[in-house]
Amino acid sequence: MDRRKLGSTGFEVAPLAFGGNVFDWTVDEAMSFKLLDAFLAAGFNLIDTADSYSRWVSGHQGGESETIIGRWIAKRGRHDDVIVATKVGSDMGQGHKVLRKDYILQAAEASLRRLQVDCIDLYQSHWDDENTPLEETLGAYDQLLRQGKVKAIGASNYSAARLAQAFEVSRTYRPPRYQTLQPLYNLYDRDSFEGELQALCVRENMGVITYFSLAAGFLTGKYRSEADFGKSARGPGMKKYVNARGLKILDALDAVAKRYNATPAQIALAWLMMRPGVTAPIASATNLTQLQELLRAAEVKLDAEAIGALERASD
Repeated sequence: MDRRKLGSTGFEVAPLAFGGNVFDWTVDEAMSFKLLDAFLAAGFNLIDTADSYSRWVSGHQGGESETIIGRWIAKRGRHDDVIVATKVGSDMGQGHKVLRKDYILQAAEASLRRLQVDCIDLYQSHWDDENTPLEETLGAYDQLLRQGKVKAIGASNYSAARLAQAFEVSRTYRPPRYQTLQPLYNLYDRDSFEGELQALCVRENMGVITYFSLAAGFLTGKYRSEADFGKSARGPGMKKYVNARGLKILDALDAVAKRYNATPAQIALAWLMMRPGVTAPIASATNLTQLQELLRAAEVKLDAEAIGALERASD
């Protein structure tokens, strides 16, 4: 399995990460364990979650995904062969994002308990908190790193301007530096990362882990009209993608997939894996057949003709 350096974290990861947002939402504990076992058995090693997963489910408080992963780790009796990335800072009922030092320190302890580990491999600021000085946020991570409770830190959903400001704070005040970024990025949603943010990540040697890599499932080709919206819990969110541009992208994916004897999802992920600065896209699966399909994306190497066709369709 091809391994890539995850920025300056010291971690080397396979080119696809498993998105743990599905655990205890669309996937029960037993299937979660099977998916994680199969993911590792195939040579992949990066699992992404957050303390806020899955607050959006009725009756959930957040932490459900971390709890499932923690039980899986406890059952295995080890986690040295897997990198678990989690996040802090989402609205957990306060009505706003929070990256204060006291909050981060408290949230880290809760995540450690749920994950049943002594140290979080990659701890990420889930959303920017413009009401808290970056010095304070990075100072909290400094304390966790010194205590051995976190190995590396990253950001998610930061703009180019705020990420550059965070780098300047690290250079000036010497707190630790963000080493990874988790942006929204896929063949449909390109302007959220391409341009200034992508250039900054390449320049600063950031590990980039993209989320919504399949546009919440749209790029699988499963949703092509309003009649398809009832196919899954994510169906209602497809309305923003099912338009002339979205259907043009699906047509291009279909054509390239036919050339490569692959599926649209595999092609969409393979395109991301080849983008400048991208280390590993995140994708989720709810059954083993779906997972095996996604994993095979790592074997697809697109040529210039295929890349050009996809990018023209998604311009």
